[in-house]
Amino acid sequence: MGAPAGASGVSDKKGGTPASRVADAYQREKSRAGGNWYAYVSVAGVGGAPQVAVQEKADRVVEAYSVNKIAVAVAVLDKVDRGLLTLDQRVEVTAAIVVPGGDGIFGLDSAYPSSVTLGHALATLLTLSDDTAVRLCGLVCPAAEINQILVAKGFPNTQVEPVANPNRFYLGTSTARETHNLLRALVAGTLLSPSSTTFLLNLLRSPIAFTDGIRRTMSSDERARVATKAGWFDDARHEAGIIFNAAGAPVLTYVLFADGQADPDNFGATHPAVQARAAMGPKFLAAVSGATSPVALVHRSRSYRPTNGG
Repeated sequence: MGAPAGASGVSDKKGGTPASRVADAYQREKSRAGGNWYAYVSVAGVGGAPQVAVQEKADRVVEAYSVNKIAVAVAVLDKVDRGLLTLDQRVEVTAAIVVPGGDGIFGLDSAYPSSVTLGHALATLLTLSDDTAVRLCGLVCPAAEINQILVAKGFPNTQVEPVANPNRFYLGTSTARETHNLLRALVAGTLLSPSSTTFLLNLLRSPIAFTDGIRRTMSSDERARVATKAGWFDDARHEAGIIFNAAGAPVLTYVLFADGQADPDNFGATHPAVQARAAMGPKFLAAVSGATSPVALVHRSRSYRPTNGG
């Protein structure tokens, strides 16, 4: 793990720079969890460039699992930006396309065929991590096209894995560094159009997005400052995302891929790697409290207004 020796960040009242505090929290919690970690975390640095806080096996190509649903969404939204797709066009949900069991809501409907908008499919993809939504995206953006788009955008290791059916795929691979760079490009506004960027970030920051890891021990306002996506399969427990300051500027980007921990059949909040991320989350947030970012674009969260029906 690379600690930020000579970090350029300003030391805070709690001791150390933001980068060193993030590095300490990561090292402590990942050591408690054990297993293998492939990580890259940066914080907003003085002078413009992000300050690296953590890099551990950051260039190892690993199975990214559902974290790569972000990359799938980027490819689909790239086609939206080019006028080839629209968020309000409908995709057919047939009994044959529904993934039984697993994650999401389509497998619970028990009423097919039906249809949803592409925007709805992307919303379930990134909030509920719906497995059927992956197949719905494949109907409008086949595996080979997803990979071509990602390569063209500079992410040759962030690739889905094609299967015999060109419209279906396994979620494939990435590296911690590439996923980090993809998220940085997203918030910088260089990956997608402004409208697609806002759409995607609103999903990742929504109250219904993943809350078992980084966002677990946070208030609703704090959770709204975190855009996150998790992925889990076999013994792997992954999470990647961005923490924003109160003004909406991105101040911390994290990619935490982990596998080989104990209790591989536990996909709940008590898995060691998930508990480690839950402990890191508030520490990461506190480390960048008051931080600013040189990124010109800001991304303010949507207001959360619970309702009581009616």
